[in-house]
Amino acid sequence: MNTLQNERLKQYYEAEKAVLSGQSYTIGNRTLTRANLATIRNAIDDLIAGGATIDGTPQTKVRRSARVVFRD
Repeated sequence: MNTLQNERLKQYYEAEKAVLSGQSYTIGNRTLTRANLATIRNAIDDLIAGGATIDGTPQTKVRRSARVVFRD
């Protein structure tokens, strides 16, 4: 698997962790957010769908179909 994708997945998980721990702040009466959690989650989902993993091991595919033989 592509090590670049695995590295990006790790970085997105770190970004998600940072956002969840509070990356918004207030100046006067304005509240600002440094990152968008939905965008980060979408990127994580895309990388996982593309086969990226945190530990670098390839994902195993689940067999979803079976062959059926009819007999008389």
